[in-house]
Amino acid sequence: MLEVRHLAVNYRGVSAVDDVSFRLEPGQIVGVIGPNGAGKSTMVKAILGLIPCESGVIKFRNGSLKQHLAQVAYVPQRSQIDWDYPITVQNVVMMSRTRHTGWFRSHSRQSQEIVRTALERVGMWELRKRQIGELSGGQQQRVFLGRSLAQQAELFFFDEPFVGVDKKTEAIIFEVFNELKLQGKTLLVVGHDLGETSRRYDRFLLLNKTIIADGSRSEVITAKNIQEAYGDGVFLLQREII
Repeated sequence: MLEVRHLAVNYRGVSAVDDVSFRLEPGQIVGVIGPNGAGKSTMVKAILGLIPCESGVIKFRNGSLKQHLAQVAYVPQRSQIDWDYPITVQNVVMMSRTRHTGWFRSHSRQSQEIVRTALERVGMWELRKRQIGELSGGQQQRVFLGRSLAQQAELFFFDEPFVGVDKKTEAIIFEVFNELKLQGKTLLVVGHDLGETSRRYDRFLLLNKTIIADGSRSEVITAKNIQEAYGDGVFLLQREII
């Protein structure tokens, strides 16, 4: 589905991501973990072409990812979104259909039904006329989850989707993740959680500028790997995590 080869990103001569390579397969939920400043969000943005790369090749189904961006859904960190922008919940999700209908054209009945189905799935249809800035953090995240669903993509990137959300929203997000997985979609999820919810992922990439470990939960979340990624000041309670 996605292949990243030797990705590197520099900021003013300082390495942010160095020689990162991995492959993603269909029907996988892959977690990206690592300390703050490890380059997790930078890596995702570089893959998507949102920031320039020093080097690297990004392939999607044996072609360039840039040629298939319509098949990619991206939900950024909540801190990167302007919540004061005057737009309703329904219109936020409807924006995902622009590639299908084109600019300055009315959205088709099909797109309207897709948007409704997406909002109903995340429990936000009743609040469709609400301004996005009036919602709670969990509700805002569900709106953007619905937006990604309405895009009908094949490859999904979620950057810190569980920060500042309630338990209900967390449960809905994981339910949707599993549904997408069963549909053969591929999900890359940036996060920090090494606890119980980490069991919900099929695979992990442990990152600190470069890939420290890549594999199953038991292969990646080990005392040795965590110490290498986070430093000597981190203590891993293996009995609680593994």
